[in-house]
Amino acid sequence: MTSDEIIDTIFRTYAERGHRHYGEDVTETQHALQCATFARDNNEEPALVAACLLHDFGHLAHDLGEDIADHGVDACHEDLGAAVLSKWFVPEIVEPVRLHVAAKRYLCARQAGYFEGLSEASRKSLELQGGPMNEDEMTVFESLPHYAAALRLRLYDDMGKVSDMTTPEFESFRSFLKPFVQVRA
Repeated sequence: MTSDEIIDTIFRTYAERGHRHYGEDVTETQHALQCATFARDNNEEPALVAACLLHDFGHLAHDLGEDIADHGVDACHEDLGAAVLSKWFVPEIVEPVRLHVAAKRYLCARQAGYFEGLSEASRKSLELQGGPMNEDEMTVFESLPHYAAALRLRLYDDMGKVSDMTTPEFESFRSFLKPFVQVRA
């Protein structure tokens, strides 16, 4: 596949499955576009903008339903998304995606008031994802090469839940994705 074909596949997946909600007042598509828009508007590096756009791709890759957290199920969407995206993208995109749930757990433990600012759905999923990190987990997390990008992604993830926000379409983010596609023979 060419880089454009890979990006088209991602955009098509959002067109087919992005209408779903995941416990928030926005769809997967709205959430992805909002996160990427906030990152872009804050002049983040292109790799972070791309990771923000793709961070919840794992929600689109499973068929467990939209309300799985209500049933006590953690789909490990961060790992599922990273596994799919690793076939197409460089680690600068994939690793912040893989680590964005760990970043939430880290921030809940490390940053006063962070937990209180989480949406109800994020609080519910946090419990399923292991709760706030302990000291040992935080030390390991801080040693990971992409942990700082994951923390930045997480903050945009928390912001991207505005029910009436207007965003650009996916196509406007193609230029953020294209440099990071790995085309394999």
